[in-house]
Amino acid sequence: QVQLVESGGGLVQAGGSLRLSCAASGSIFSIVTMSWYRQAPGRQRELVATITSGGTTYYVDSVKGRFTISRNNAKNTLYLQMNSLKPEDTAVYYCNARIVQTTHAGDYWGQGTQVTVSS
Repeated sequence: QVQLVESGGGLVQAGGSLRLSCAASGSIFSIVTMSWYRQAPGRQRELVATITSGGTTYYVDSVKGRFTISRNNAKNTLYLQMNSLKPEDTAVYYCNARIVQTTHAGDYWGQGTQVTVSS
């Protein structure tokens, strides 16, 4: 069993900052990629940022220069530092990880954490 648990969401004013965390636990051999997705009301879930096990990162254009994704491989933990937040960043943020276990690999999701940015 693998579990991803997010934390760090909340309510913040525009221009403020939040830091999201996602801790992976369970039967884990290695974690290939870790990503943050978000889903706003009435919209499809979108990829926000991805980081590989080697540290290569990808960001959607709308968050470049404002968000920073990072990970602690020793702790199987993913982070998202969000600065200069805008009302359009309001969404439920989900952690995703491609995890290799002893017998198979698969994609796992956290339960989501709400981020609300007020104008």
